[in-house]
Amino acid sequence: MRVERTAIDGVLLFIPTPHRDDRGLFTRTFDAELAAKAGLDHAAFLQDSQSRSRQGTIRGMHGRSGRGEAKLVRCARGAVHDVLVDARPDSATFGVQTSVLLDDETFVTLYVPPGLLHGFQALTDADVCYRIDREHEPAEDVSVRYDDPDLGIQWPLPVSAISARDLSAGSWAELIASARP
Repeated sequence: MRVERTAIDGVLLFIPTPHRDDRGLFTRTFDAELAAKAGLDHAAFLQDSQSRSRQGTIRGMHGRSGRGEAKLVRCARGAVHDVLVDARPDSATFGVQTSVLLDDETFVTLYVPPGLLHGFQALTDADVCYRIDREHEPAEDVSVRYDDPDLGIQWPLPVSAISARDLSAGSWAELIASARP
C-alpha cells in the first residue's frame, strides 16, 4: 500500500495492491502503521457507516461545521465519482475541488480531512464505506447543492436520484458568507 497526496491540502489516497488469483482477490483496506506515518491517528476513527446507491444517484455535497469531521471513504462494491471541495477559509487550497474514482477494482481509500465538502455520484450500483472520527451531530450538518453554479462540479452521469435534503441545500456563496466572522 502506498499513500499519495492530492490537489487539496491534507487529502490523501491510500492505494493498496490487491492480490489476485484464480480464487478472486485479497487486499488490505486499512493499515494503522501506514496511516500513522501519513500523520493520522487511526484510533480517532469512532464510527463505520455504509451507504448503498443506485447508478446515477448523487449524495452530497456535505460537510460539518464547528471542528468538522475527518473520514476515510472507500467503495466496497461498484464505482463512484467522488468529489471534494475545500471549504476551510484559512486553507491555501480554499475553494479548490478535486475528484477521484473509488471502485471495487483498485480499493483506493480516500482520506477527507475536516472542513471539506464531500459528495459522490454512483457510476454503477455501489456500496460506499465511511470510517468517521466523530459521532454524528445533525445540528452541525452543512450542505451545498450538487449543481451550484459557483462550484461547477462536472458529474459524469445524468442524475437518477437525489434526496430532498440535497435538493434544498444552500449555495456555496451562502456557506462562505456564514463562515466569515
